[in-house]
Amino acid sequence: MSLPLRFRAADASDVLAVVMLVESAYRGDASRAGWTTEADLLDGRRTGPDDVIACIHRPQSRLLLAERGGELLACAHVAVEDDAGYFGMFSVAPGQQGGGVGKLVLAEAERIAREDFGMAVMRMTVIDLRDELIAFYERRGYRRTGIKKPFPYGDARFGLPKRLDLRFEVLEKPL
Repeated sequence: MSLPLRFRAADASDVLAVVMLVESAYRGDASRAGWTTEADLLDGRRTGPDDVIACIHRPQSRLLLAERGGELLACAHVAVEDDAGYFGMFSVAPGQQGGGVGKLVLAEAERIAREDFGMAVMRMTVIDLRDELIAFYERRGYRRTGIKKPFPYGDARFGLPKRLDLRFEVLEKPL
């Protein structure tokens, strides 16, 4: 029997570990071990210490960590934005993807938004070309809103695009 998943809020001592986790889940060859990779769409950074610290210190915000036996397996940012819960920076270590960790993290993030922040809806943005990822969220009750947001081309904080047709779509779920 494996050890239970433990949730906690990140603090300043977790910044570098969170950056390494997020980068491993989305960028470079290491990310190809999991199914959430964006390596075919983007190079460059996915996040940095500045982003992680901003999430930790932002009001009505929690950077959720999921650990097992002291090992960081996943993270997600949960915040209040535009009178709804916002879900972002969702990352599961590539070797842990497909094993149920992500579903548990998403459920805990929804609980935080609903119970701790009092939100009735959770929203997120996903690159609209990520059909498999969008399908994952749809199976968990999220729906495509049809609201599209431009990708921030030219801002290296969001990565270096490998294609010119990237944009975000807003997904949402009633809590």
